[in-house]
Amino acid sequence: MVLMVIGGLLTTLAFFMAFYTARVQGFGTIVSEVPLDTSFALAPPNLQPTDGIAYERPWLSQKIFYFHVPVAEASFLVFSIAALFAVLFLLRKDKKYDTRSRIAMETAFVFVVATMITGVLWTRASWGVWWDWEPRLTTYFIMMVLMVAYFVVRNSVGDEERAATYAAVFCIIAWVDAPLSFIITRLIPSSHPVVFRSGMDTTNLIPFIIAQLGMLMIGYAIYVLRATEEDMRERLDILKEGLEDY
Repeated sequence: MVLMVIGGLLTTLAFFMAFYTARVQGFGTIVSEVPLDTSFALAPPNLQPTDGIAYERPWLSQKIFYFHVPVAEASFLVFSIAALFAVLFLLRKDKKYDTRSRIAMETAFVFVVATMITGVLWTRASWGVWWDWEPRLTTYFIMMVLMVAYFVVRNSVGDEERAATYAAVFCIIAWVDAPLSFIITRLIPSSHPVVFRSGMDTTNLIPFIIAQLGMLMIGYAIYVLRATEEDMRERLDILKEGLEDY
C-alpha cells in the first residue's frame, strides 16, 4: 500500500511537471514552449498532410508520451515476471508458481490496456489518426490478443492442473512477442519513435524518469496486493476444508 501511495504521488508529480515545467521538444531539438504545427514530422508517409495543414497538438503528444512509455515498460516487465514464474511452475510443478504467474498476467494485462489507450491517444495527437498498422503498434496489439487468449485457455480447461500447465506453456510462447515488440523499431524501418535514440532536454527527462519510477512502483504494488489477496483466499479455503472435515 505504501508503494502504491508513493507511486501515485510520483506519477501525479510527473503529470504536473510534464504540463507546467517541461518544454515542447522534437527528437533531438527543442521546438518551443508553445504548440506548433510540427506534429507530423515523425508521421508515416501515408499520414503526412497534403493540404499543408498539420495537426496542431505536438505538445499534447509529448505529454502523453511521458506516461505511455512508463506504462508500456511496466507491461513488458510484469509480463516477463509472469513468464518466469510459468517456467518455474513447469520445472517444479509447485502451485504457488502458477498462482504468481497468473497474478502477474492479470497485472500485466491492466498495463497493456493502459498502454493501448495512451498509445491510441498519442497517435491521434501526433499523427492525426486513431490507429496505424506500423510494426510497433501491430506487434503490441498481437501481444494484447495473446494475453486475452491466455485467460481463455486457462478458463476453458476443467482440470486445474492441466489448466495450469497449458496456461504456463501458452504464457511462455506469448511472451516471445514482448521483446519482439520492444526491439522491432530498432530492427526494421518504423514510423514509431525510439525514445532513447535521441537526447532529451532536462526539463523533459526529469518528469519522464519520475513517471517511470512511479509507474513501476504502482505495478509492483498492484502485483503484491493481488498476491496477498490470493494468499488470504487460499488460507480461508484451507480453514473451511478443515472445519468441514472436523
